[in-house]
Amino acid sequence: MPDTAFNPADADTWLARGRRPAHAEALAKAWRDYPDLPPSAPLADRHARSHARVIATRPVFEEMRVEAEAERHAKNFAFTENEAREGKANERDLAILNGRDRYGYDWDVANRYADGWYAAHVGWPHHYPDGIPCNAPLETRRAAYDQGFTDGGGDRTDLFDAARRANLALHRQSNMPAAVVPVTPARPLPSSWPKPGDEARPARWSRRLAILSDADLAGGDPARAKWDFLWIVRDRPGAEAMTLLILTDRGLLHAGDYTPSASLGGRRQVTGAALRQQLVEALSGREIDDILVALQDEDLRLLDGIASALPLCRTMERTRNTKLQQRTHLRTWLDRGYGDDENMAAGHIRWGKLIQGLVGKLGEFTVRHVGPAPVRGQLIRVEVGNGQLATGYADADGTPIAAEIIVSNKAKLRSEMAATLRRFGAATTMMAASARHAA
Repeated sequence: MPDTAFNPADADTWLARGRRPAHAEALAKAWRDYPDLPPSAPLADRHARSHARVIATRPVFEEMRVEAEAERHAKNFAFTENEAREGKANERDLAILNGRDRYGYDWDVANRYADGWYAAHVGWPHHYPDGIPCNAPLETRRAAYDQGFTDGGGDRTDLFDAARRANLALHRQSNMPAAVVPVTPARPLPSSWPKPGDEARPARWSRRLAILSDADLAGGDPARAKWDFLWIVRDRPGAEAMTLLILTDRGLLHAGDYTPSASLGGRRQVTGAALRQQLVEALSGREIDDILVALQDEDLRLLDGIASALPLCRTMERTRNTKLQQRTHLRTWLDRGYGDDENMAAGHIRWGKLIQGLVGKLGEFTVRHVGPAPVRGQLIRVEVGNGQLATGYADADGTPIAAEIIVSNKAKLRSEMAATLRRFGAATTMMAASARHAA
């Protein structure tokens, strides 16, 4: 059915979809100036109207593309600068910043400068990396590479240049400047933790810890519920038993004590030793096996500064990248939780993809995506041994487990298949054995 709430001639429609106010108004104006003709109008007229609207919106989309590109460059440079401040940047990272500061290169061209500099520095021959995707013209990229190669000590007019530079690199104790040799921390910082996956061992809710940011909460707005990380957590059965902390302007609060309030803006008001003390008190007396940090940017750096107050445990992960990926990571992490009265098998799930569909294996069990279900949804099937249906298995409490399961849509296939495999891996085989004997 069509989305009756979608009105492209209204700027609020585009604002709700993430457009900036100026862009939203420009898009809405184009739709007001060139609305769709009724289906009864001649086809040529409808095509002409659509073409006119495309021409009217083209400058808007070009402006959005340019702004997105500039934002990408700025974020990449900011991340690299932060790595340099914390002593975690390598030589190539420093060369990127040097290319920007000395020659005003943008991110893509500064990377080509760094490629040339590093090649000269470590004794490699001159070679243009033309195969790397880059938005800059070929001449600009090659000129930046040549400049970096020269700044790194390369001399293309010298016949023995490559041998000379290789010898210099060989005699260096390290290719890292002494002032920026990184110091390995005593424990991994949250910013270095991997993203959640289905390989890690499941953990009981009562031994799990998640730290969210109030920036990822909807504040009670139903329209933003699907992007509210707190709502996503609370919607998961059993998750109320976990330790859930929220970083706010008042510091770290238990989810039960959190109430939406207006942000004070700027930097967090509670930092350093005070924030560390809040974390220590929040985790006092709790045993944690699994941690998820759903913080980004400045919030993540704050937690890095008090990482010593976090417990060292079996699994430590964090969400990352775009908001959509962060939400996916959160749901993947939640999929590994189970209650005190449940069992879930541990172990690494081996994934594969055959012509027929996705396949996962854990121990003796294999789960396959069969295809569309008879009525609706997608059908998955659990097999054991040489392709026999895994019938007769039950949970520890005796509840039978179905070997054929219908998943509502393809987006949930992998998570449902992983949960099914772990459930079968922890199941009792007594009923399976009796079923085989009866056959």
